[in-house]
Amino acid sequence: MKEVEILRERLKPGHFERLSSLGNKEILKFVARYTELCNPASVFVRTDSEEDTEYIRRKAIELKEEHKLKVQGHTAHFDGYYDQARDKKNTKFLVTPDMTLGPRLNSIERNEGLEEIHSLLKDIMKGREMFVLFLCLGPINSEFSIYAMQLTDSAYVAHSEDILYRPAFSVFEKKGEDIEFFKYVHSAGELEEERKTSKNVDKRRIYVDFQEDTVYSVNTQYAGNTVGFKKLALRLAIRKALREKWLAEHMFVMRVNGPNQRKSYFLGAFPSMCGKTSTCMVKGENIIGDDLAYLRRREGNIFAVNVERGIFGIIKDVNAKDDPLIWEALTTPGEVIFSNILVKDGIPYWQGDGREMPSEGMNFSGQWYRGKKDAEGKEIPPSHPNARYTIRLSSLKNCDPALEDPQGVKVNGIIYGGRDSDTWPPVFESFDWEHGIVTMGASLESETTAATLGEEGVRKFNIMAILDFLSVPLGKYLSNYLDFGKSLISQPTIFGVNYFLKGPDGEFLTDKQAKRVWLKWMELRTYRDVGAVKTPIGFLPLYEDLKNLFHTILAQEYTETEYTEQFSLRVPQNLSKIERITDIYKNTKDIPEVVFEILRQQKLRLQEAQDKFGDFIPPQKFDVV
Repeated sequence: MKEVEILRERLKPGHFERLSSLGNKEILKFVARYTELCNPASVFVRTDSEEDTEYIRRKAIELKEEHKLKVQGHTAHFDGYYDQARDKKNTKFLVTPDMTLGPRLNSIERNEGLEEIHSLLKDIMKGREMFVLFLCLGPINSEFSIYAMQLTDSAYVAHSEDILYRPAFSVFEKKGEDIEFFKYVHSAGELEEERKTSKNVDKRRIYVDFQEDTVYSVNTQYAGNTVGFKKLALRLAIRKALREKWLAEHMFVMRVNGPNQRKSYFLGAFPSMCGKTSTCMVKGENIIGDDLAYLRRREGNIFAVNVERGIFGIIKDVNAKDDPLIWEALTTPGEVIFSNILVKDGIPYWQGDGREMPSEGMNFSGQWYRGKKDAEGKEIPPSHPNARYTIRLSSLKNCDPALEDPQGVKVNGIIYGGRDSDTWPPVFESFDWEHGIVTMGASLESETTAATLGEEGVRKFNIMAILDFLSVPLGKYLSNYLDFGKSLISQPTIFGVNYFLKGPDGEFLTDKQAKRVWLKWMELRTYRDVGAVKTPIGFLPLYEDLKNLFHTILAQEYTETEYTEQFSLRVPQNLSKIERITDIYKNTKDIPEVVFEILRQQKLRLQEAQDKFGDFIPPQKFDVV
């Protein structure tokens, strides 16, 4: 058998036995094929042992992909100057003529794409070591589990995978031929001699093959392009979920603590810069996951798990005052990888960390000093705006023990959070599952800011905060979502939130801490412990309930004037939103008719209220239920 000869020759001593112990011919063929193509000097097969984990940590330092910092267990990694974010342009999907994809996805004919990526992979690992990893998305040995294997020549990528995902060599060994799994092939490509960063970023390619559930990534180190089981595997999982009638979502999973030690679990979908991380990490509650969730039905309820066991988070603006739990994890001994920050005397610094920034040090551009400019004449910041930290969730004091529960957690509520200055109230509840999915999740918008895109007030549609990752037609995705809730005995309560509502003076009407109150109100509403005001768009909080919560949770006075300003129904803006969303769906194939009917009914309710009360309707005008 040719594969056996290749593997015996290239694998480190004893590692052929590791691979063959899995009893899976597909794995042997896959590793042999890419060992022969990529031509590494040696191949390391990672088991679940701590010794193997430590070997990879040590190699990351030896290969200068990571650098030790002053605090024990902390390291810094630097990506290349032009390799600092997900490469949307060169992320493509290998398609055949019969394949249908979602909107906004780049694609390339499958045979053409495979030919190109294999030509780039030819001899790309020459002189280096290949790491073979076996991982699990979701808790081990669960109905949620999706197993995966990765080949990479980057010890930094292998180290990151170990922090973010569960090791699963033993599961592969137990299941033998009876295992389905995603596959990933990555190479950082030729490296800059001094910085050990990917040199040929002009040849950076990230290709997703749906036919073989395989992702290819070359000439890049940035984790968003190389840690294949984050957003890249989400595309594979979305297609798998559609086939099998479950949901793979871009959602956090958190626990909100109710009265009498009650534990309630919420999911949340928020587009970028809409408050997702700050919500699931809020003081007083518990986190299970900040980014990805799998949802399944069982016993008439929805259960969910975090796909990951770690966080690859944006570090900008993380500071001791606003993020005390993350700050503690980032400043005490433990396993942390900082990427693309500034390092001075072994201490990492980043934008918005609340400390005085050094005037020089080492960063993603090399030796940095204040005023340094790049080849285009642009001033280089001390820490990249997309600088990151990678940690295990278990290092956070508010990590919920249910993180590793193979049963998942029963979902009490789902939150959809957008960003708009003039339409949605800070928090509100849908009438039912379909109403919430259509008018909240499927109507999510994020308003751009001048600071991020150079133009302000542009509303970007982003269904379920997942539009960038949809790998199936939008109509099929939405139909599956709506159907998912129909057979439930207990449907999660659906909520919308908006932390960015502004008053006539252009100032925000709520502060950052108010979300702690909104979460507690949502928790109470899932059990109907408090009443509500019924409006054309859904249920709003009662003033007295919010007054009590602000006093109890934040020790703040909350006036009825504030309440009225925040929760008055802005009818023209809500009608405009319905028109925008309706137009989007009218121009999209196979949208379920119920979507248009629910939007039409909401429009009629709003118009009736407008005829009766005017454009700006205080919540006190509506009935209490």
